[in-house]
Amino acid sequence: MPYKERVIEKKYHSIGEVASMFKVAPSLIRYWEGEFDIIRPKKDKKGNRRYTKDDIQKIRYVYHLVKEKGYTLDGAREVIAQGKDKGLDKVEAVQKLQEIKDFLINLRNEINGKTGS
Repeated sequence: MPYKERVIEKKYHSIGEVASMFKVAPSLIRYWEGEFDIIRPKKDKKGNRRYTKDDIQKIRYVYHLVKEKGYTLDGAREVIAQGKDKGLDKVEAVQKLQEIKDFLINLRNEINGKTGS
């Protein structure tokens, strides 16, 4: 059986990495930190922001409300205040489904690559 490298999952991401995940400027992520209490990344000794998966989930929720649903910042704040967990659960479910889809696509590509189909 051939050696298969394990995917190493990062524990922390920089603001640049997070911004590129959402295709927005890092300044927008910093702005949202000031506007939404749920976004509070840790900072290292140099003051650089270090985002965890949980932080990214919260940013994904804000992104979903503001960019995809079209809420104003005040409206998004209100939705978050009324039912934090419900919205995050939905966003987490969508993300999990996307991860499963990506995994299955990669698996199909691997199989097709090995069989020559």
